[in-house]
Amino acid sequence: MLQKKICMLGSFAVGKTSLVRRYVESIYSDAYLTTVGVKIDKKTVQLSAQDVTLVLWDLYGEDEFQKIRWAHFRGASGYVLVADGTRQATLEKAISLEDGVRQAVGSIPFVFVLNKADLASSWEVDAGMEDRLVARGWDVMRSSAKTGENVENAFRKLTEKMLGA
Repeated sequence: MLQKKICMLGSFAVGKTSLVRRYVESIYSDAYLTTVGVKIDKKTVQLSAQDVTLVLWDLYGEDEFQKIRWAHFRGASGYVLVADGTRQATLEKAISLEDGVRQAVGSIPFVFVLNKADLASSWEVDAGMEDRLVARGWDVMRSSAKTGENVENAFRKLTEKMLGA
């Protein structure tokens, strides 16, 4: 059985923990709990008749008070970069974080998730910006931890990229 480490990365309150909980436990809660340090979950999936255990490192969100420790990325096979579609600043932070990952550990597979698709009517991120990210070679997905929209798809896409499938 293969085991792959995946880091969840993004600003505070973009929904990283909610995405992991939806993916691993199929649940969602409106209660906001700040991640302190790192929370680790596991989920075994099957891809092309191969069992793969995904070890999900839910890292605390980066903001003006705390910075990501790039050492958390040691041994990572990939990452999910998350922004909140209702807050443009989280997209700008995500772009900065992606650059930081490349500088710290090189180029590893990732998917970019614009979370909170259930609140699309109040989004600050427009389709033009999404198109610019796609033009940079990013895999961009709209998701909602609340409804489950594209949560499985995001992790599946990343797993495929990590395995070269």
